[in-house]
Amino acid sequence: MSTPPPDLKAAIVAAARGLGFDDCRVAPIHRASHADIFADWVADGTYGDMAWMARNTERRSDPSLVLPGARAMIVVAMNYCVDAPAPASAPAAPAPDGLPQPGAAGPAGVIARYAWGNDYHDLMQDRLRQLCDLLAAHGGVQKPYVDTGPVLERDFASDAGLGWNGKSTVQIHPKLGTWFFLGEILTTLPLPADRPFGDHCGKCTRCITACPTHAITAPRRMDARRCLSYLTIEHQGPIPLEFRHALGNRIYGCDDCLAACPWNRFARSSREAAFAAREYVHGWTLREFLGLDDDGFRTLFKGSPIKRLKRPGFLRNVCVALGNTGTAGDLPALHTAAVDPNALIAEHAAWAIGEIERRA
Repeated sequence: MSTPPPDLKAAIVAAARGLGFDDCRVAPIHRASHADIFADWVADGTYGDMAWMARNTERRSDPSLVLPGARAMIVVAMNYCVDAPAPASAPAAPAPDGLPQPGAAGPAGVIARYAWGNDYHDLMQDRLRQLCDLLAAHGGVQKPYVDTGPVLERDFASDAGLGWNGKSTVQIHPKLGTWFFLGEILTTLPLPADRPFGDHCGKCTRCITACPTHAITAPRRMDARRCLSYLTIEHQGPIPLEFRHALGNRIYGCDDCLAACPWNRFARSSREAAFAAREYVHGWTLREFLGLDDDGFRTLFKGSPIKRLKRPGFLRNVCVALGNTGTAGDLPALHTAAVDPNALIAEHAAWAIGEIERRA
C-alpha cells in the first residue's frame, strides 16, 4: 500500500465536520485498555439479556481481529442535545390515520433524550460510509460501525482524545458533555493518532449518586441488570418487581446519570435537525400510548429508535409508568390492556391497576 499524503488526516477531519460530526479524531490499533475489566464484567454475568456481549470477547477487545491489517481507528462524535419544545399555543394537528388524537388528560411519560428524534444508527452509518469513500480513494480498506460492531468504542474514543470514560461508564466530552453519539471506522491506512485528553472526573461521584437503582456499583462498573435503560430497552421479559417503583414515569431509557454530569454545563444545542423532538415525546399522555395497536405503534415510531423495542415491550413500560403515576381516569384503558393477547402487556397492566387502586 502506498503511503497516504500527509494532509489526508486533515482532509478526513474536515470531511467529517462537513458531514455533521462534531468531533473527529484518530486512535491507534491495539488491545482495548479496559479489555480485562470487560472480561470480568462478562464473567460476572452483569450483561443480563445482552448475550451478544459475551460472544467473541477477544475479538471485541482487539480491532485487529475485526479488520486484519487495521492501522488506525477514526472515532467521531455527533451531538444530540436538543431542547424540549415550547408548549404549543395552538391545538395539535390531527393525528395520522389509525392513531389516537393527542391532547387527552392524564400523566405523561419520559423518554430518554437520545430517542426524541430519528434513529441515529441509519443517519450516522450513512455518513460514515461517505467518509469511507474518501479513505477508499487513497487505497484504504474500511469497516464503519455505529453501536453494531464488535468494538469497545469508548476505550478508543478516550485513546483518540475524544473525551474520557466517566464513572457511570458513559463517555464525557469537554465540549459536548454526555449528550453525543459515537461512531468509528477501522481502516488499513496508517493515519497518525491523536493524543488522549485524560480523565477529568476527579472526585466527582454525581452520576453514581443519581442512579435510581444503584446500578453503578463502583466507578466504571455497571450492573446492567439494575439499569433502568437496560430494563426498559434491552430486557425482553417482565420488569422485576423490585425495580418497578424506581421506574417512575420513564417509558424508554433513563438519563439520570447523564444529566447529573457537571460537564454538561458546556454542552450546546445540536445542529442536526433529525434529532429534534417528535410531537409524541412531550405531547402524548401515557393513556394515549396505551391505545396503540401494532399498526399504530409502527406508524407512530417509524424511523425512531423506539420502534426497535416493539409494541409489547413499550406498552409493558407504559403500564408500569401508569402504575406509578396513573389515576382512576386511566383504569378503563388499563382494564383493556389487562386482556391484551400479549401476556407481557396484560401482566403489567394488571399490576398497574392494583397499584392505582391501592393508592385510591
